[in-house]
Amino acid sequence: MTVRGSFPVIRRLVSVQHLHKWCSSRVQKAPLVYTPLSYNVSVIHQHRFFRTSYAAAGPILQFKLSDIGEGIMEVTVKEWYVKEGDRVSQFDSICEVQSDKASVTITSRYDGVIRKLYYDIDSIALVGKPLVDIETDGAGEQTPDQDVMETPTVSLEEHTHQEIKGHKTQATPAVRRLAMENNIKLSEVVGTGKDGRILKEDILNFIARQTGAILPPSPFHEIQPPPPAPAAVAKPKEIRPSPSIPAPVAPRPVFTGKDHTEPLKGFHKAMVKTMSAALKIPHFGYKDEVDLTQLVRLRSELKGVSESRGVKLSYMPFFIKVTSSYLAAHNIGLAMDTPQGLLVPNVKNVQMLSVFEIAVELNRLQSLGAAGQLGTAELTGGTFTLSNIGSIGGTYAKPVILPPEVAIGALGKLQVLPRFNAKDEVVKAHIMNISWSADHRIIDGATMCRFSNLWKSYLENPGSMVLDLK
Repeated sequence: MTVRGSFPVIRRLVSVQHLHKWCSSRVQKAPLVYTPLSYNVSVIHQHRFFRTSYAAAGPILQFKLSDIGEGIMEVTVKEWYVKEGDRVSQFDSICEVQSDKASVTITSRYDGVIRKLYYDIDSIALVGKPLVDIETDGAGEQTPDQDVMETPTVSLEEHTHQEIKGHKTQATPAVRRLAMENNIKLSEVVGTGKDGRILKEDILNFIARQTGAILPPSPFHEIQPPPPAPAAVAKPKEIRPSPSIPAPVAPRPVFTGKDHTEPLKGFHKAMVKTMSAALKIPHFGYKDEVDLTQLVRLRSELKGVSESRGVKLSYMPFFIKVTSSYLAAHNIGLAMDTPQGLLVPNVKNVQMLSVFEIAVELNRLQSLGAAGQLGTAELTGGTFTLSNIGSIGGTYAKPVILPPEVAIGALGKLQVLPRFNAKDEVVKAHIMNISWSADHRIIDGATMCRFSNLWKSYLENPGSMVLDLK
């Protein structure tokens, strides 16, 4: 049978006359053959069953841990930001890993659903091995063969996905979580960190500006002792012990604690390697005291100016700048006590920075250290190290050289002590002790002594330091 007519007519005809046949398990149906000018409906006998079509799922790809540089072959998984079944997009954070040199946030290269996590928290993940399985959206994604780690050299794409430079607002996972918990869009926050990185303080300041929030008083001031219960005043009765009742015996304490062994991982493992190498260095020690009375006065004058610019000014920028007055280029490291242990980030190219610029960079490094986000860029390339052990306590120390450097200085706590002035009068002086260690294979005692004397003279007479600054 051949039917000629417009397409809407044919469609209604087929719909009305054959709709009830399509709802049975077997039908006689005529396939439609369309031509530009006529529409033929040819009836043939055939058996047809119901069929259900499904959207094709994308391939499941193994997302592998790529090489993060510095010869690192294994890392510790510190935190997962996803779980199995979660949907992720490109550049979403997957996990945070920690090597013996830095912490790195790993981000997704694909859009899809997390199907498998290969490691638990604090497990060791190997470079080139899978971190997660991701079921990608559609068939157009990269095939698993294209994701195999063939060489330890990091590719440009993997490096970009791990550092997330230029693709999203720069902020650590902890800062992102803080913003999410307070319903704050990071795009609305102005970052004060390096390269516009958003710091925790930026989020807190943003909240304060939006809500006028004021930090609550210390909870210790809110705890009030309960009022004494009223009791009738009565004459105390004399209590005489009965000779037949034995004296009470205090129970012996029972210790339920148990020692356990922790494996060395991450930065602690790196410290073992570094200190083992440092033991091979013949250390030469030299100690002295420095009168910082004039520097204390100068800092008090500049502190208000620095804080008006949003930067905390300590004595350390002065110490670092003076230390950098002897060579053409210096990356001065600062030993820092962090939740991950002892780390030594460094201020790059100190010879090109002012005291204020050094203070800005120190504030940034301290914020990263407190958040556990110091990376390889901040922890490598140091040429000289200062340890501010006096901020915790102590006067003298025996600092250990950080290879391949050849010297280190430890700063004692600042004390107010009596001293004689030029007129033999006893005056109040701000005294700090300095302890130097040098590699005696390279630096002799006389050289270290002259260095220390010049370093001391600049700090005791800040005006001469300003005169010689470059």
